[in-house]
Amino acid sequence: MKLKRRTRRRFDDSSASSDIAFLLIIYFIVIAGFNVNKGFLMNLPAKDSTRLILRDDLLRFELNAAGEVIYQNQVRDMSFAAGEIRSAAAANPNTAVILTVDPLSPWQKVVSFVELAQDLKIDSFSFAMKKDDTGGTGS
Repeated sequence: MKLKRRTRRRFDDSSASSDIAFLLIIYFIVIAGFNVNKGFLMNLPAKDSTRLILRDDLLRFELNAAGEVIYQNQVRDMSFAAGEIRSAAAANPNTAVILTVDPLSPWQKVVSFVELAQDLKIDSFSFAMKKDDTGGTGS
C-alpha cells in the first residue's frame, strides 16, 4: 500500500511569514526604546574629581516665593541675571552659579533659570531648596 504524502508549502507562500515579520517589527521597536526627554542634560563631575572653586568665582542667585530673581539682596529680572552670568563667565571660565529656590516658587521659574544656565554653557551650576525657617512646630 502506498501512502499519500502531503506536499509541503513553501515558507513564502504561507501566512506565517507575515506573522513573523510583524513580530520582528514589534521586537525591534521594543528593544530600540524611545528617546524620551527626561529632563536637562547636564554634565556632572566625575566621582573622583576634585575641583576647587574660589569664593570670588561664585554667583549666588535666589528665587523667592513670587518667582522673582534676587541677586545681592535686590530683585532683578532674568535678563539681568543672564547678563551678569555671561560677563562673569567671560571674565572667569571657572564661574559657578548657585541658585537657592524658595519651596513656594513657581516651578517654571526654576526651569527657566536652569535653561538659562544651560544656554550660557555654565559648567558649574548648583541649586538647592531654601530651608524652611518656621522650625517645624505646629500649633
